[in-house]
Amino acid sequence: MRKSRGRSVEMQLKGYRLSTVEIVYHMPDHPTLLQTFIWQYMDLAPDYPELNKFLEFWRKNIDGALHSVQVMSKDLIGPAKVRNVSHSLALH
Repeated sequence: MRKSRGRSVEMQLKGYRLSTVEIVYHMPDHPTLLQTFIWQYMDLAPDYPELNKFLEFWRKNIDGALHSVQVMSKDLIGPAKVRNVSHSLALH
């Protein structure tokens, strides 16, 4: 597990960021119905080479025609953010 975490930090330092993709596609047996597939991975924005490889694989090998693709991404390494809290509540 530790080795994987180190690789993730190394990738982030190279510009990779956590990306989540929502792929909406037509069901092969029922083309009027839409199905959603969610995929999360590390990729380079704004070109997203890993996503483009995956979508090319999808077009060639998967029967469900793509309807739409929505991409969300977030830098994981960045400056610290600090907020003041105006209220505090303790429950016992």
